[in-house]
Amino acid sequence: MEIQVWQIIALTILSLIFIWDSLMTAVFDGKPIFAGIIAGIIMGDITTGLAVGATLQLMVLGVGTYGGSSMPDYVTGAIVGTVFAVTSGQGIEFGIGLAVPVGLLMVNLDIFGRFCNVFFAKRVEAAIERLDYGAIKRNIWYGLIPWGLSRAFPVFVMLIFGEDIVNTLVENMPEWLTGGLSVAGGLLPAVGIAILLRYLPVKKYISYLLIGFFAAAYLAVPMFGIAILGAAMAVISFQQNLKDSQRVVVANAGVSQEGLLDGEYED
Repeated sequence: MEIQVWQIIALTILSLIFIWDSLMTAVFDGKPIFAGIIAGIIMGDITTGLAVGATLQLMVLGVGTYGGSSMPDYVTGAIVGTVFAVTSGQGIEFGIGLAVPVGLLMVNLDIFGRFCNVFFAKRVEAAIERLDYGAIKRNIWYGLIPWGLSRAFPVFVMLIFGEDIVNTLVENMPEWLTGGLSVAGGLLPAVGIAILLRYLPVKKYISYLLIGFFAAAYLAVPMFGIAILGAAMAVISFQQNLKDSQRVVVANAGVSQEGLLDGEYED
């Protein structure tokens, strides 16, 4: 089966919609299963699209990003994998096998999209200082351009040149480029966490921060374990604050200026 021009255009637009949706409306919430289903509808084989998307969905269950980190883009992988599974006639396994390296390749382009948005973020900051609300809105919308191109352009190229271009890109990408993007991708989570800490009451809860750091750095507790530890400490803190507030209420329910307890009335 040969892919048609209108299908290439529709699938390219689909990749645009999904990345923009993940940044704004979150209707599809970045789920590969939805991308696979819609790509399957466009290609006329919804069963294959559902199978590819559902398999990739299982790979990302429980996986999330924190700070400015990037993760494999299996949404784009689901689109490309579904297309080549249908056009090649080699089945769902072939599409899934191709979708995984596509998702890994998109990590580098995701980092590229983030860096391009730094330019518009600086322009937004300058516009805020000038109180130029029109410029603020424009530059926020301009930031969607590099995000969209980071998905739409590679999808368009892959659909035009076929699956061979995917393997060629992955295998022949310069080491300095992949190494540089890997270093940058490793720094982004630290930068993201630092930004988050600026808006959190760190001084008030510094002890909890030190406990989490000790568990991660010296005990090698995984992220899921840190999350459970943080949830437990949050419950303890909430219960303690609740008890303190109850003590304040009891203390205030003392004798009034007329010598009566609150809630009592004179005969």
